[in-house]
Amino acid sequence: MKHFRGATLVALIACAATPAAIAHPLDGLTAEEYQNINRILRNEKIVDAETLFPLIELKEPAKADVLSWKEGDALDRKAMVQFTSPDGFKEAVVNITQGKVESTAAIKGQPMVLFAEFMNALEGALGHPEMIAGLAKRGLKPEEAFCLPLTAGNFFTQDYENSRLMKVPCYRVPEGSNFYAKPIEGLFAVYDIGKKSVIKVIDSGAVDLPKDNWGYTEDEVAARTPLRPKTNKVALTQEGGPNYKINGSHLEWDIWRLNLRVDKRPGLVVSNLDVNDGDTWRSVIYQAHLSEVFVPYMDPTEGWYWRTYMDSGEYGFGLFLSPLTAGIDCPDNATFLPATIADDKGNPLVIPNAICIFERSIGDPAWRHFEVFAQTPEKPVPAEGRPATELVVRTASEVGNYDYLIDYRLQQNGQINIYIGASGLDAVKGVASTSMKDPTAKADTAYGTLIAPNLVAANHDHYFNFRIDFDVDQPANHFSTMDIVPADVEPNSPRKSMWTVKHSMPHSEMEARYKLSAAEPRYFHVSNPNRESYLGHEPGWMIHHGNVAYGPFDYANDPPMKRNAYIEYSVWNTVYDQDQRYAGGKYAMQSDGSDTLAEWVKADRPLMGKDIVTWFSAGFHHIPRMEDWPVMSTEWKTVHIMPHNFFAHNPALSIRK
Repeated sequence: MKHFRGATLVALIACAATPAAIAHPLDGLTAEEYQNINRILRNEKIVDAETLFPLIELKEPAKADVLSWKEGDALDRKAMVQFTSPDGFKEAVVNITQGKVESTAAIKGQPMVLFAEFMNALEGALGHPEMIAGLAKRGLKPEEAFCLPLTAGNFFTQDYENSRLMKVPCYRVPEGSNFYAKPIEGLFAVYDIGKKSVIKVIDSGAVDLPKDNWGYTEDEVAARTPLRPKTNKVALTQEGGPNYKINGSHLEWDIWRLNLRVDKRPGLVVSNLDVNDGDTWRSVIYQAHLSEVFVPYMDPTEGWYWRTYMDSGEYGFGLFLSPLTAGIDCPDNATFLPATIADDKGNPLVIPNAICIFERSIGDPAWRHFEVFAQTPEKPVPAEGRPATELVVRTASEVGNYDYLIDYRLQQNGQINIYIGASGLDAVKGVASTSMKDPTAKADTAYGTLIAPNLVAANHDHYFNFRIDFDVDQPANHFSTMDIVPADVEPNSPRKSMWTVKHSMPHSEMEARYKLSAAEPRYFHVSNPNRESYLGHEPGWMIHHGNVAYGPFDYANDPPMKRNAYIEYSVWNTVYDQDQRYAGGKYAMQSDGSDTLAEWVKADRPLMGKDIVTWFSAGFHHIPRMEDWPVMSTEWKTVHIMPHNFFAHNPALSIRK
């Protein structure tokens, strides 16, 4: 369920951005560039004062040009611009450097939802006579309700043809902090945001409103239950300032260096992730970012079956970045950076404190060894070891009721962890039951859990697909799997069962799709075939493991699953294509599944000796529980990446005590 924060969002990001110098070709668009894009389009009379812009993104230079770029070199800065017109949505490529529009074309699909469209849907639904009548049947006036426009998916029916639909349920205006505590169940409008009109109103019957406000501020909690005794604060501190250096978008720490930017759709984008091997900087990942987020609910009823959100492609993880708070979201000693995106009018908007960067001792040893044979009664020898420190780059996007934290955590031992933290509030529906003993409870909880009186949280899934373009020393890499398989054991051996490693190399994209199972252990390996370690190994990196989930879905006939068929496998591999950035397709809104990762691989391009992009979907099933309400504890899921025969020895060996 999505709650667009309206005036709150505008208040957070409506501060002016200051022009910034471009230090790298993959730097994010600056405030000055957004203004120039607008000016160029107006000068060529392609847009006017009424034009709205669903998305403006950096159009990256060709990868070869970026890799050969050196500081001081000139590469044209370009932007991909989606905009409204009297003839429908269009897309332009704007050359900011040269001050001209290189191309314009009609969009074959539906771009991201605009803020103006949200507001039109909210006001249109709440002002419709049938909605007003439905509220009156429930004893409510329009001013006592607020309505939340939600993307309606695409179910390939006539309703979705030549339309741009949202479905708009409502809630009782909160008396405290919780906007979701009192759903007005059984009533919602279907609104065409393109035509700016209500198509129909669905009223399946009134359900009693929950009575509890379920606030979650400290004062509201204290009024419900005693707070815990005060304790001494536990905090991360650092003497002498941070060990990392930030220069514009460039970040260096310990053995790592990388570039950062924020795009409106994926949020944080990490580029040129290199590691220092001795005195040599070696490339690991050309670019990594969130590709899509898919959250399908498992309730088939009229008011819920269509809730199958593509949170990144429909709403935007960058748009919904929320300011991070020192001492809660990040340690007090963190460095906070703003993010600059574009608003509906194409003007720059700054989200303050959108990124935090900090290093921390995790309280664990990076490595240790206690040598029992070195001990004597006269001279005990303590364990030899080193303390572990990690660098964290964090953002948090509030997409409706959920808050999603995205971390890139770099380790001193050469490992990379992408962490996804899910928190916020469950999506809830109003029901008659106040207890599982009620006669209505069985029907009310057929597709979810009764988590509070009159509130059921529906079962659902969360899938996070990441696009990871490994460049291990060079763009052309090998991809292979390392499978744990039964070993051949001689009949006369005392051992009757062992395992060994089988190395397999897929030849094409269709072969390079994989599911993960604890019963069939497998690691995914990306290596450089043109370089040898001093022992003769191909240096590489591997996705060691991650949190994955699979459902009994019909990817051929169930529309939401056809649109997001990339969740059928957790690991995919494609030949690099600059235009293939998002697993759910370039236009997620009401997409039909024809432009997705699952379709791209049907070209079945050969992978050998190619620049390979690896896609990984971390996911989890969410069966709600009472402990999720009124706010959820943060649940972390991971993608774990580690070096494999890349370094000559443990890179954490050189950490000082």
